Amino acid sequence: MSTTRPYPQPGDRGPEAGGAASAGPPRPSGQVRRLHLVGVSGAVPRSRDFTRQALYDWGWLPAASADHRAAAEDVLLVVSELVTNACLHANGPDELRVAFAGKVLRLEVVDLGSGTPTPRQPHRAGRPGGHGMFIVERLCLDWGVVRNEGGNGKTVWAELAAPA
Repeated sequence: MSTTRPYPQPGDRGPEAGGAASAGPPRPSGQVRRLHLVGVSGAVPRSRDFTRQALYDWGWLPAASADHRAAAEDVLLVVSELVTNACLHANGPDELRVAFAGKVLRLEVVDLGSGTPTPRQPHRAGRPGGHGMFIVERLCLDWGVVRNEGGNGKTVWAELAAPA
């Protein structure tokens, strides 16, 4: 499922300050890590390394089972796809946020681009390129886009389930 909103709506996933929509996308409460990516070369591998370290710190890695390993690999693939999209279609990412609370890991990539990511329809597996958002849609519990309050840029977010 994909959602695009100019700002968070009451009832969206994640906590809301004082019952009202807060600035930026809703986030799970818990541990949040931020990686600034403005002007950084190698944003995709740097983002994967940053996320991999968070997964180690949060006990997802080293993987205790094949299911845990698959969950961590899914997270790293989604990070790669979101950051790659920001590099290719939004003049580069500004920031990566990785948040973990309970059973959900949330990834957020902030950029200043005006476009809206969407999976290619229909998806054709043999066609080169254009698979990123299809992969995100297939691997994630939910994902969406929240426009920055000033109208300049957006945050693309995705949520994945923690390994059981």
